[in-house]
Amino acid sequence: MATIRVPDEVPSPAQDSETLNQAFRGTLPSVSAFCVCGSLKTRCVVCLCRMGTDEKAIIRVLGKRNESQRKRIRESYREIYGKDLIDVLTSELSGDFMKAVVLWTYDPAERDARLANNVLNGKKKSIDKLKIILEISCTTSPNHLIAVRKAYCSLFDSSLEEHIASSVPFPLAKLLVTLATSFRYDKDMADTEVATIEAGMLREAITAKQLDHDHVLYILGTRSIYQLRATFVAYKQSYGNTLDKDVDGCPGDADLKSLLQMVILCIEFPEKHFAKVVRDSIEGFGTDEDSLTRAIVTRAEIDLMKARGEYFNMYNTSMDNAIIGDVSGDYKDFLLTLLGSNI
Repeated sequence: MATIRVPDEVPSPAQDSETLNQAFRGTLPSVSAFCVCGSLKTRCVVCLCRMGTDEKAIIRVLGKRNESQRKRIRESYREIYGKDLIDVLTSELSGDFMKAVVLWTYDPAERDARLANNVLNGKKKSIDKLKIILEISCTTSPNHLIAVRKAYCSLFDSSLEEHIASSVPFPLAKLLVTLATSFRYDKDMADTEVATIEAGMLREAITAKQLDHDHVLYILGTRSIYQLRATFVAYKQSYGNTLDKDVDGCPGDADLKSLLQMVILCIEFPEKHFAKVVRDSIEGFGTDEDSLTRAIVTRAEIDLMKARGEYFNMYNTSMDNAIIGDVSGDYKDFLLTLLGSNI
């Protein structure tokens, strides 16, 4: 369930565009040319702070609009002012607040394509970075994944799978390409007989210490989410342990095991995965703002409400309070707005 709160009455895209443009200029629509202090607004020194970007107005508009509404605002802004709203946001805002607002304003497929590209172009492709590709591949709809792959080709003159294969070491690339090119059946149906058989195939691969076996990739990369969840249940019933526990105990490539465990969690309990992403981003020394932003922005229109519930169950505190205690300013207010708070 989504967390963003769209008002019952939403201004037209043109009106929202005007509000944003005024926010960039630092003035709000007014019949008076004078500031509250009596000076001309364009010359006011006493209230000079009013002449900066109005971040609160930006939050009120973009933070309370859904995907289709944001798309129409972006189109309207270009039509009226001849500029790409993304470019203006990038120039007018700064820091983590800017990154979060820009990421939110992108079309979701373009957003995920850019997130994946940033990972693949990075010098260090740690497991913590590569899990972004897993999230895109395993926690979104089949049609969205197709849209991401199309956007990737359009934006970067390369397919997502080609870029993975050329920049990620084997056997991690083998797993990631399989997941990124999947097109899963998305109906709530599962065959228990198939689940039992394929649980056995997974068990054989683990016993043989072959976590990159074609059977493993075939099962994880082609079966529907519901079929895989039935397979995980069958595995536990047949062999006593959960699949992720047996993967963890299997000798072999540590990075591959970590990715496989993330795949299992993302497929079985995506809300727990993103609750953990948020927790990991704010625990310890310093804050991983990029991970925090990604978790909130990419799930706010999907299942962030469930992730909030899991966060409380897992850590005995609310996600909102955890964020309030760790970040500040407009960045904090924007994240809380996406979480459904009234700022």
